[in-house]
Amino acid sequence: MNAASTTDIAALVDALPADIVVVDRDIVAGYARDQSQFTHSEAPAAVLMPRTTAEVVACMTEASKHSIAVIPRGAGSGLSGGANASADSVVLSLHRMTRIRELDTVNRLAVVEPGVITSDLRTTASEAGLFYPPDPGSVTFSTMGGNVATNAGGMCCVKYGVTGDFVVALEVVLADGRVLRTGRRTVKGVAGYDLTHLLVGSEGTLGIITEITVRLLPAPRAPHTLVAAFPTLEGTGSAISKISSAGITPSMLEILDRTTVKAVDDLTRMGIGDTTAALLLIQSDEPDAESVVTALESICTEFGAEDVVVGSDPAEAAMLLEARRLALPALERLGDWLLDDVAVPCSAITDLITSVEEIAAEHDLTIGVFGHAGDGNLHPTIIYDAADPASRAAAVSAFDAITRRALALGGTITGEHGVGRLKSRWLTVEHDEVSMSVQHALKKSLDPRGILNPGAVLVAP
Repeated sequence: MNAASTTDIAALVDALPADIVVVDRDIVAGYARDQSQFTHSEAPAAVLMPRTTAEVVACMTEASKHSIAVIPRGAGSGLSGGANASADSVVLSLHRMTRIRELDTVNRLAVVEPGVITSDLRTTASEAGLFYPPDPGSVTFSTMGGNVATNAGGMCCVKYGVTGDFVVALEVVLADGRVLRTGRRTVKGVAGYDLTHLLVGSEGTLGIITEITVRLLPAPRAPHTLVAAFPTLEGTGSAISKISSAGITPSMLEILDRTTVKAVDDLTRMGIGDTTAALLLIQSDEPDAESVVTALESICTEFGAEDVVVGSDPAEAAMLLEARRLALPALERLGDWLLDDVAVPCSAITDLITSVEEIAAEHDLTIGVFGHAGDGNLHPTIIYDAADPASRAAAVSAFDAITRRALALGGTITGEHGVGRLKSRWLTVEHDEVSMSVQHALKKSLDPRGILNPGAVLVAP
């Protein structure tokens, strides 16, 4: 698409209600980017802050008329550059659309606006005796719209799945201002193409999500928790494989590598130990959780775990999980950081961690790895010095090497953070020519002017 002119943007601003448009340069500058590193951004020409679907329609109708790029934004907590703006674009922030419109306890459904904070939905569902499982690390500040846009995951994915597994219907404003409703409230339904799950994970490139219907589950039992410290990566990998092959599905299965464990121990003085090569944190919320955890303890011990701690009290469980929740804060203390997001088959988790250790040594960097061992989604976190050009270059080189290694192990370039602008050049490495041509055709059919989040995910052919 051609860059919008100052006249075009002025016409869009004049056509919209004054109380949903912000042009103050100091305020606008705060909407230029998300939390990603090494991604380009510029202050947008304006920020649009609609409160209703009708106002989103007005915004997109005018943007389409003048071919102005629109960058959809939730909380701005993304880590892949998916909400980064350009100087000739407008940011469409959905943070004012915060209503939980419906909580249907009979059909176990919730209908929410995109600006609803994920933890607020989880709390509301819990108060009704229901459960919304997706729990990304940003659960207390990320929005439902952003979660749907990136198909966010979290620590419960091993048992319950990711955001898209709970989305049953959407209301979406298309690039030309038309309103599309997808999905249904019934348990079953296969009439027509599955447009709902085409839009989940599309990162604002195919439409603006204005309403989300998600399914809920009965509230689970209080989980039993196990923490196991392994002296070798080989033993850790064998335990993960044995858990999977034994038919045990924990509600949580997380891993921290030795670098992350040391960083957490330096922060908390938990006394985790210098001999720990990896730490597994496991939960079960099954009715027979006590016997499940007993079986898990036996497996961990079988493969060399030297220190295994089990807890059933909720307060004790929270304490045991503190190491995992402090993984990123502990690594952040070591310097500037670049958080990666790759996924590999569960059988290759420790192979990737071994490769990361080699990449860290090769580039003279500290790289800690933590993530979701239950589904193979890991977050190598590269520590570097942003003030040192050589250190910045080494961080980028290591980031690329990790991504390349994940693909070589049969994995993917992103498990839950999205492609955004950070990894758009890697999409053509993971997907072949036919796949890319189909994706470009889909983009063209829904956004012929190319105004929705240009530069994110798909690079113009």
